[in-house]
Amino acid sequence: MEIIHTPVLLNECLEYLSPAGEPFEKNCLMIDSTLGEGGHSNAFLSRYEGLHICGLDADSTIQAKAKERLAVYGDRMQFFNGWFNDFYSNYPADMEKPDIILFDLGISVFHYERSQRGFSFRYDEPLDMRLNEKGTVSAAEIVNTYPESRLADLIYLYGEEKLSRRIARAIVEARAGGQIISSKALADIIWEAVPEKYRHGPIHPATRTFQAIRIAVNDELGHLPKALFDAFNCLKPGGKMGVITFHSLEDRIVKNFFRNLGKECVCPQEFAVCKCGGKPCAQVITRKPVGPTDGEVKENSPSRSAKLRVVRKIRDAGELHLREVSI
Repeated sequence: MEIIHTPVLLNECLEYLSPAGEPFEKNCLMIDSTLGEGGHSNAFLSRYEGLHICGLDADSTIQAKAKERLAVYGDRMQFFNGWFNDFYSNYPADMEKPDIILFDLGISVFHYERSQRGFSFRYDEPLDMRLNEKGTVSAAEIVNTYPESRLADLIYLYGEEKLSRRIARAIVEARAGGQIISSKALADIIWEAVPEKYRHGPIHPATRTFQAIRIAVNDELGHLPKALFDAFNCLKPGGKMGVITFHSLEDRIVKNFFRNLGKECVCPQEFAVCKCGGKPCAQVITRKPVGPTDGEVKENSPSRSAKLRVVRKIRDAGELHLREVSI
């Protein structure tokens, strides 16, 4: 079986998410919220014999690869096909609370190289970008129906693209001559829309626009704050939750949520009396995000922007801990 994706910050995850100074007990449970091809789960199961994992993924195609890869671990591995926000908001009543939760918010290399859904501007594929093929909104629908102003705002906010208005204008002008249905067609439009100097920068000029559209298609940032909140409350007291992010918008959400969990009081200033309990809900283990080593970046370039943040749960969080979390 061909494995395409290399899991990022693997050693750091094994270190920061393992119980300090003690081995895993039997039936210790971990939730891998973004299973992908199973790289992180494989490493944890291999190192800790007493560990059981439930792996979540919205994409049934890539989950099938993980099932094949992890079959050697038998009933130590379970699977859930669906969005992690749905899983945590309806956590199975018959499932014990996990000791460890991991989120890796990056997109698997599999989706760029093998999914044939238009994630990459390097291939001529249908413009789809849905991680879950049952999703209702595709990249083609956004590109071909959004008004120019909305498209420009989306590219600027989610892609942090400074030429968003120029790119949006070019897309709207191009679709007037017929629908844009392939990833290559969209990439070519963007290439022609930007100045000559911009075409030969450190990244392809379509990179940020493709990222923005993918985020919008899958609502990656919209459901993240509540998913983190629900996941944290599913965690056992004393358990750990780690989140790997890859760009500033994701990291801001995680940083703010973890910061609020570590505060003694998160009540608004207008509250005369503390209503949140007046003590922290978590110990923030990583005061600063953990990044990849130079060696990892050299061996696996997608890891260069990865950041890991970890907390240890003390008690459940309340709704006030969601304040200032969304972008």
